[in-house]
Amino acid sequence: MSHFKNLLIWQKSMTLVTSIYQITRTFPKDESLGLTSQIRKCAISIPSNIAEGFGRDSNKDYLRFLNISISSLFELQTQLEIAKNISYFTTEQFNKQYEDSREVERMLIAFINKIKERQ
Repeated sequence: MSHFKNLLIWQKSMTLVTSIYQITRTFPKDESLGLTSQIRKCAISIPSNIAEGFGRDSNKDYLRFLNISISSLFELQTQLEIAKNISYFTTEQFNKQYEDSREVERMLIAFINKIKERQ
């Protein structure tokens, strides 16, 4: 693989970030420094850490960044649940975001396992 942009997992996580930004635009304005900001930070962290780890010299370093990425994903999933519980979006909107995040989760876990096998 010549560039992190060629990784399907990076592409999918970028799509997730875009979707998260679009949906959080509808959140109440008084949440801009609270849940909205936190959800966006978590979402941004996912592809950012995939990209940063890609540039590292060792699989060990790459795994560290991928683990940060999946931790951010789990944090995002939790915050999506919170946003749903306080009715910031519909169940349908939640289901779409959550399922997209689960797809990225499965891909990340598989990718992490693949890199572990190379060690």
